[in-house]
This record gives sequence, structure tokens and C-alpha cells, in this order.
Amino acid sequence: MLTANTILLAYHGTDGAKRAEALAYDIISSEEGGRIVHLLVVPEELWAGMQGDDWLNNASTRDTFGSYVEGMLEKDAAEQVAAVEAHCKQRGLAYTPILRVGDLADCLVAAARDQKVDLVVIGPPRSKKESGLRSRMELDTLGRGLPVPYVVASGE
Repeated sequence: MLTANTILLAYHGTDGAKRAEALAYDIISSEEGGRIVHLLVVPEELWAGMQGDDWLNNASTRDTFGSYVEGMLEKDAAEQVAAVEAHCKQRGLAYTPILRVGDLADCLVAAARDQKVDLVVIGPPRSKKESGLRSRMELDTLGRGLPVPYVVASGE
């Protein structure tokens, strides 16, 4: 059976991310010292799309809207962090959150290098039946750039 002491978990609250979280808890070593590094990435293309100015007529309106969007993203991130942190605490695991804006795969590779993890766990691609943003994880980038193995949780 696969085990690891420190797992980098890509988690943002979707059904696929929840499957990745469950898999991470199954894999993590139950020995003292287990740690989950939770990476939450706001995709660059999502943020850029929300800052479009086609209907935001002036700088003041754009700034007000930008502040609103940032507040919503911060609230969502805080909720995701609190959920994973609570699950880790229940299991006696150390918890480290990392929040980034950028390309999903690039942020994952950088976090894996910075945090010295043993394994990376990600969720499966979102099915067409599920609503929401369909950000694609560039598996080629992960395969070439990660210093450790990665596992993709199975879909339904």
C-alpha cells in the first residue's frame, strides 16, 4: 500500500477535490508527524476574466468591482482552508495552507518543491455532468516538473 508522511493536496472544494482529500487521508502515514499541505489556486484565467472592463466604464467602478471579487474569493478560500484544517485536526495531522493565483500546474510544481512533500494528490477532471469552472490540470507539466510522484483520485 502507498503511504507518505507529507502530502501536497490540491483542494478547492469541488467533488473531485473531495475525492482527492479522501484519498490523501487514506494514503497518509498514521505515524506521528503526518502533514497535509493544502494548495488552493485561483486560476489566472478566472481572475483575469473577472477583471474585464467591457462593462466597467471607469476606474472607480472597476476598483469597486475588483474589491468585491477579491472579497468573495477570500471568503471562499477561508471556507476551504477551515474545512481541510478541521479534517486534519480530527486526524491528528499537521496542516499547512498555501494560497496562490496563477497557472494550476505551475503553482503545484512550485509548492511541491518549496514544501518538500513526499507525494502530490489531485482530483480527477470534472465530468461534463458537473457544473462549474473546468480548469484543466496540465499533467504533462506535472510529470516533467514535480520532484515527487503524483496520484489522481479516481472519478465516479
